[in-house]
Amino acid sequence: MYIKIRVKTKQKKEILREVSADHLEISVKEPAERNLANDRVLDLVREHFKVYNGGVVRIVSGHHSPSKIISLPDKIL
Repeated sequence: MYIKIRVKTKQKKEILREVSADHLEISVKEPAERNLANDRVLDLVREHFKVYNGGVVRIVSGHHSPSKIISLPDKIL
């Protein structure tokens, strides 16, 4: 399953807001450099959807953009 994500970096609070079933807005404290923000976004998505051992969550599109598409395993949904 694919999820659309809009990311804001260098924020004071980390917030994950579900806009719809397949669209999230995420604010992270990390800057958008050295892949720090992308790693934190993936961690927050794993926590939100409870994807732990064996579940691969990855960025499909938008590695250098605030708009991203993330792939989730189908089993969790």
